[in-house]
Amino acid sequence: MGISTFGKLLDGTDIQEIRLEGGALSVAILTRGCAIRALDFDAGRGPQGRVLGFNTLGPYLGPSPYFGCVAGRYANRIAGGRFMLDGHAYQLTRNERERTHLHGGRTGFSHRAWRVLDHGTDHVTLELVSPAGEEGYPGTMTVRCTYRISGNGVLQIDLTATTDAPTVINLATHSYFNLDGTPDILAHRLEIAAEHYTPVDATLIPTGEIAPVAGTPFDFRMARPVGGHGATYDHNFVVDRARAATPRLMARLDGPESRTRLEIHSTEPGVQLYDSAGLGPTLPGLQGVPYGNHAGICLEPQIFPDSPNHANFPDATLRPGETYHQVTQYRFGGI
Repeated sequence: MGISTFGKLLDGTDIQEIRLEGGALSVAILTRGCAIRALDFDAGRGPQGRVLGFNTLGPYLGPSPYFGCVAGRYANRIAGGRFMLDGHAYQLTRNERERTHLHGGRTGFSHRAWRVLDHGTDHVTLELVSPAGEEGYPGTMTVRCTYRISGNGVLQIDLTATTDAPTVINLATHSYFNLDGTPDILAHRLEIAAEHYTPVDATLIPTGEIAPVAGTPFDFRMARPVGGHGATYDHNFVVDRARAATPRLMARLDGPESRTRLEIHSTEPGVQLYDSAGLGPTLPGLQGVPYGNHAGICLEPQIFPDSPNHANFPDATLRPGETYHQVTQYRFGGI
C-alpha cells in the first residue's frame, strides 16, 4: 500500500494514486474522479488486470470514457438536463451533444479532484464537496467514497452523501471490466438478475416504460455471451423498483479464457449495461494497446436514468437531514 503523485491538473492540483492490497486483489485508486485506475486479481494463474485504464494522467483529461470513476451528481442521463423539484424548475448543463445531461455534466464528480480523508493497507476514504449551483444543481453536497478490500477477492465501495437543500442524486461506479485481457468482451458470459428493463428513445433517454426482458435481446436471466444477439447495449436493467438495505446480486460476468468470475452486488434498484460499442479507438491503455469497440463492459449499479422526470421510477431526491448511502461489491473468484 502507498500513496504517490500520479500527475497534475492544468491548474497545478496534484492527483494522487492510492494502492490497496488484500489477498488475491490489488487496486489502484486515483483522486481524480475517485477512479479505479487498475485492478488485478489472481484467479490461480498469477495477478491479471481486470479493468480498462491508462498509465498516465493525460488521457483521463481528454474526451472521457469515464474509466473507473464515480459518476455523479447524477450518473447516466437526464432528458434535456431539466427536472422539477418541489415546484421549482432546474436546468442543468447539457454536455451530451448539447441535448442531454450525462454523468453530472462537464465538470461532474468524475472530473473533480477528491480529497483523501483516511487510508490504510486495504482501504481508502475520499471526499468531495459539490457547491450549490454546480452544473445547475441545487444544494451544497458532501460526498464520501470508501474503497475497501474485504475477504479474498472482494472490493466493497461505500458511497454516502448529504445536502443542505433538496436536490437529486444518483451515483454510479463506472469501471470497464475485461476479465480475460482479450481485445473485446463479446465472448464473456453475462447474467443479469432482472425481469425487466427500461426501453430508450433515440437519445438513450428512457421512454418511461418498464418492459419485460422475455423474448428480447435484453434477456440475460440465464448466462449467455454478451455478443451475438443483434443488439448493442447502453440500457438500464430493473433488478427491483426500490433500493435495498443490503447488497443483493445484480449481475454475474464470466471470463471464459481466464476462468474468472465477477459478481456485482449492490443496494441499487437498477444496473446499467454498457457494452462499449462506441468506445474505440482510444489512446493506448494499461497494456500499451489502444482500446477498441467492446474492449470492456460496464455494469453500473444505479437509480434509473432520468428518474426525476418519471413518477413510476425510484425517487432520486435527497433532502437535508437525510443521508444517501449506496453499497456496491465487486466479488471476484474462479469458475
